[in-house]
Amino acid sequence: MVLAAEPTELTLAEITSDWLDGFADALRRNDSDGAAALFLSDGHWRDLLSFTWHIQTASGTADIAAGLQRTLAATKPHEFHIPSHRAAPRLVTRAGVECIEAIIAFETATGPASGILRLVSDDTAGGEWRAWVLLTALDDIRGHEERTGSFRPDGEAYSREFGGENWADLRRKAQAYEDHEPDVLVIGGGQAGLGIAACLGQLGVDALVIDRHERIGDAWRKRYHSLTLHNQVHVNHLPYMPFPPNWPLYIPKDKLANWFEAYADSMELNVWTGTEVGGGSYDEQAGEWQITLARTDGSEIDIRPRHVVFATGVSGIPIHPELPGLEDFAGSVVHSGAYTEGHEWNGRKALVLGTGNSGHDVAQDLHASGADVTMIQRGTSLIVSLDEAQKVYSVYDEGPSLADCDLLATASPYPVLVQGYKLSALAMQAADKDLLDGLSARGFRHDIGPPDNTGFQMKYLRQGGGYCLNVGCSELIIDGEVGLMQYDDIEQFVADGVRLKDGTIMQADLIVTATGYKNQQEVVRATLGDDVADKVGPVWGFDDGGELRNMWRRTAQPGLWFTAGGLPHVRIYSKYLAMQIKATDMGKIEAVIPAGS
Repeated sequence: MVLAAEPTELTLAEITSDWLDGFADALRRNDSDGAAALFLSDGHWRDLLSFTWHIQTASGTADIAAGLQRTLAATKPHEFHIPSHRAAPRLVTRAGVECIEAIIAFETATGPASGILRLVSDDTAGGEWRAWVLLTALDDIRGHEERTGSFRPDGEAYSREFGGENWADLRRKAQAYEDHEPDVLVIGGGQAGLGIAACLGQLGVDALVIDRHERIGDAWRKRYHSLTLHNQVHVNHLPYMPFPPNWPLYIPKDKLANWFEAYADSMELNVWTGTEVGGGSYDEQAGEWQITLARTDGSEIDIRPRHVVFATGVSGIPIHPELPGLEDFAGSVVHSGAYTEGHEWNGRKALVLGTGNSGHDVAQDLHASGADVTMIQRGTSLIVSLDEAQKVYSVYDEGPSLADCDLLATASPYPVLVQGYKLSALAMQAADKDLLDGLSARGFRHDIGPPDNTGFQMKYLRQGGGYCLNVGCSELIIDGEVGLMQYDDIEQFVADGVRLKDGTIMQADLIVTATGYKNQQEVVRATLGDDVADKVGPVWGFDDGGELRNMWRRTAQPGLWFTAGGLPHVRIYSKYLAMQIKATDMGKIEAVIPAGS
C-alpha cells in the first residue's frame, strides 16, 4: 500500500487524532464492532496487559471485536491521545508497507498505557485511514508504580538514623533472608534473571536471584576467551541503567560480566551465588513453592516463595548427542558452552561439530590459536555477515528515544514479523551473495531460514539457533584455512579421530560439540520433576497465537514463570512479567490464564 500524498507532520497528527477519536468514541459506546471496523479486514491488535492482562494478538476484525467485547467493561479505556513527550507521528515503511506510525497514550482502570498505531489508506473503503497494527501496552499499575522518578524512595528508613541501621546494614539483612521469605525465587543470574529482579524490585516485590556460578556475570565471564556480543551496544541495555555512552559498539564478554556485578549492586538486587535448586514442589493449598536450595558449601536451605521464575535462558542444559564410537575417542571432548580458549591446542588437530554461532566462533578461535581445525556440518546453517545482521535492529537507528524504540519493536504481530523478516532476509542474502557463493563452492550448505525464508532472527525465535553472524570464520572456510566436512560422510568416531565412510581416518586431539541446548522445559524437568514440566510444556518458539510459548506470561502451573532472550528481550519484557506477578499477588488476575482467554 502506498500513501496518495506526502502529508505534513501536522496532517499526520490530525489523521492519527481523528482515528483515535473515532476509536475512543466506539469504545465509550461499548461498540466493539464499530471499533473493529476502524481496522483493515486483516488488521492486528496486539495487547501487552492493558486490556487482556495477557500478551496476545487478535487478527482480523471479528477477532478484534470479540477481544474488545470481552475486556471493555473491566478495562474502561479512555483519554486516547498523542503524547507530546514522545516521537511525533511520521511516515515509515514497515514490512514493506508504507504507513503512518504514531505513538499513542491512554488511560485504563488499572493505570496509564501506551501504544503504537500504524495507519494505512484503505483502497477498498475510498481511501479511509484504517489501522493495520495497533499495540496497546500497560505502563503502570496505579498505586503501585515503578519506584523511579517522582516515585523514587525517599530513603527515610536509613537517612540520618544516628545510632541506628544504615543503608549497608539494611542491605545485608535483606540479602540474608534470615527473618523473611522472598516473594519470588529467580533461577539464573544472567541478563534475564537480573532484569526481572530489577523490575520486580521497582514494584516492591522481594526477589531472590540464585546462580550456580561463583560470581555474578560468570555465565558470560567463563565463556570462550574471544567472545564478544554480536549485536550492537545501543540495543543491548538492561532496564533502568543504560550502558555509558563511551562503551564499544560490540561489548566484550568480560566487560559485560563486570557490568552485571555493578548492576546487581546498584539496583540493590539480592543474589546468592554458588546456589542451585535441589528440588521442590508446589503447595496448591498454600499457593506457594517449597524449594530446597543447595549451596556449594554443602549446606541446604528451604524457602517458600510464592513464585518461581526460570531465567536460565534459551541456552540451558547442553545437548550432548549420541555419536557412534565417541566413547572410544582418546582425545578431549568438550561442549562449546564449556570451551574457554584455544592456545593449549596450538599445533594440534581439532574438530568442531556444529556450524552455528558457537561453532564458528570456536573454530575461529582455535584457528587463531594455531590449531588445525575442521568443522563438521550436520545440517544447513544460515550465514549472514555481522553488519547486515544489524539491520533487524534498524528502528534503533531512526532517531526516537530508547523507550520509544522499545515500544516500536514490540508492535509487530506474528504475521507482520514474518512478512518483515522475509524482506530483510532476502536483502541480506543479496548483500552477502559473494560470501554465500564462496561458501557454496567449498561445499558449505546454507539456508535462508526454512520453511518460509525468514532469516536468522526468526530462526532464533523459533528454535534458539541454527545460524551464524559471520565475523570472519566464513572467509577462513572459503580460503581453506578452516576445513569443512559433512557429518553424513562419517562412519564413526574412533580412538584417534573419525573414520569416514571411504575408510579415511581424520585425526583429532580435540572434539568440540557445538550442538546447542535443551529446551527450558527440560530445565524444569531436572529441577522440579516430570509432572510440572509436562504441565507447562515446551518453552520458547511460537504458539498457535503467534506468541513465544510460556514466555513473560502466566503458564499452566500457578506461580511458575519464564524469561529468556538477549538483552533487548530482557529490557522490554521484564517489566510486563513483573507487573503480572504483582497483579497476581494483588488478586487482580488469576494465577493461571483462564481457559478460553
